[in-house]
Amino acid sequence: MLRLLKIELQKLWLNRTSKVLIFISFVLPFTVLVLSSIKINFFGFFTLELGELGIFNFPIVWHITTFFASQFKFFFAIVVVSMIGNEYSNKTIKQNLIDGLSKKEFILSKFYTIVFFSLCATILIGLASMLIGLYYSSYDEPRFIIMGTEFLLAYFVKLVGFFSLCLIMAMWIKRSAFALAMLFVTYIMEWIIFGIVYKISNIDIAWSIKSFLPLESMYKLIDEPGRRIMMSKFPEKSEIAYDYAVHWYEIAIVLGWTSLFIFLSYRLLKKRDL
Repeated sequence: MLRLLKIELQKLWLNRTSKVLIFISFVLPFTVLVLSSIKINFFGFFTLELGELGIFNFPIVWHITTFFASQFKFFFAIVVVSMIGNEYSNKTIKQNLIDGLSKKEFILSKFYTIVFFSLCATILIGLASMLIGLYYSSYDEPRFIIMGTEFLLAYFVKLVGFFSLCLIMAMWIKRSAFALAMLFVTYIMEWIIFGIVYKISNIDIAWSIKSFLPLESMYKLIDEPGRRIMMSKFPEKSEIAYDYAVHWYEIAIVLGWTSLFIFLSYRLLKKRDL
């Protein structure tokens, strides 16, 4: 595993564009630190500081930071599709296979890289969340600090799943730009499926089916925290209540898609004449 990961990291390190995108992928999520310290002056009447509103208290801080950081996953998605696009355009995939790398090892090297960067991103956003929580939170008991850390697991699984989807798209289409465009097409297709099911049944069944589709299942791992913040401020408003928890079956669905994407990537490479 380490050998395959080292090979892939060397390729990325020699590519200037990849280095820049990886740097951006790791730096942008840390803007949540800046977000926590933002002060908004309302025409001199009063100043609103987000960190003082209690939205960065434990355990809700884990939810907010992971949701915010997950919005920047597209930058590393570009790196993933570029890994494959460059292999085909530079003919390095053929050279790797000639040099003794099997097709299975080739796919595994890409997957190990995805897991490695997802793990690094998860550790970094975990540290950022801990720093923000310790600075702003009114609760410093260990049980409150640990509570909600399942969002870090959801964040990691979400990244691995999304980047694995990017991998199969890149393996299928070979061109980086078109592979990224297919992600948008997939998003549109999921809504079309939702619309068709809604027409022939009802909205509850439509949402249930959509929750099993790739992009929606990844999104559902970390639901938007806006209504949770409202619930903490206005607990009497029961109409805004919703299920924001991380469920084991949601993680299982995304892991299932991830396994399928990696398997299909291997099968596609195995059958393709290079």
